[in-house]
Amino acid sequence: MSEEENTNDGEETIQLDQFLKLADLVGSGGEAKHVIRSGVVMVNGKEETRRGRKLKHGDVVTFSGEEYVIEATPDE
Repeated sequence: MSEEENTNDGEETIQLDQFLKLADLVGSGGEAKHVIRSGVVMVNGKEETRRGRKLKHGDVVTFSGEEYVIEATPDE
């Protein structure tokens, strides 16, 4: 199964915990769950505590003082 999913309108998404792992910001799914639930991750300027939060193109994730902009993968 792919790390990315499609919404009903065809837009690609990725779950917040998966993004943190793929971006090498955490070492494991358990660590991702812990940091998200502790309230130190922000999405679009708001605290996010749901690890399953779906991120889409243009969303901004803030973690450890750094901002990461979600970019869609171009179709191949």
